[in-house]
Amino acid sequence: MTMIRKIAAWGVMAFIALVFVIFARPMYRQGEPSVAGKRAQDFPTEIWGKAGHLSDLRGKVVVLNFWASWCPPCVEETPALNDLQKHIESRNALVLGVSWDEDPDAYEKFLKDQGINFPTFREPTRKVALEYGTPVIPDTYIIDRHGKIARKFYGAQQWDSPEMLAYMDSILSQN
Repeated sequence: MTMIRKIAAWGVMAFIALVFVIFARPMYRQGEPSVAGKRAQDFPTEIWGKAGHLSDLRGKVVVLNFWASWCPPCVEETPALNDLQKHIESRNALVLGVSWDEDPDAYEKFLKDQGINFPTFREPTRKVALEYGTPVIPDTYIIDRHGKIARKFYGAQQWDSPEMLAYMDSILSQN
């Protein structure tokens, strides 16, 4: 009887783990409807070396990306974010990076090594990310010209893929 209980207990644990894995996978959670349409929370930031607030960017489409130099998926998506910045910058839009790096030297080295071409700032307390509901990185919010969240993307994305560029074009064409 004890062996049957052990097998049943392991079976239940395996089922719970499987359910968790399925629902935690980034592709399942893309475009989470609970945040779409909500006003993006304002926070102090640095944009191209000048102090400001996210609300100063109202009227622009903002790709708000939470990342860190020590995060392999973040490193993986960085070249595509650079390409996306080139694609959207002339259309009143920008990528805004928020780094979780605690070490300022590692942060600066990453910016230089990766040739980051979009504004980014270091926020090691993770306060902004947690207020947005970002417990893991990379995590990205598309904020429309009116300051509302259009979509949330979990995990690394291929930001320069034809599908993603078409999505961004559709957001950029909205008033």
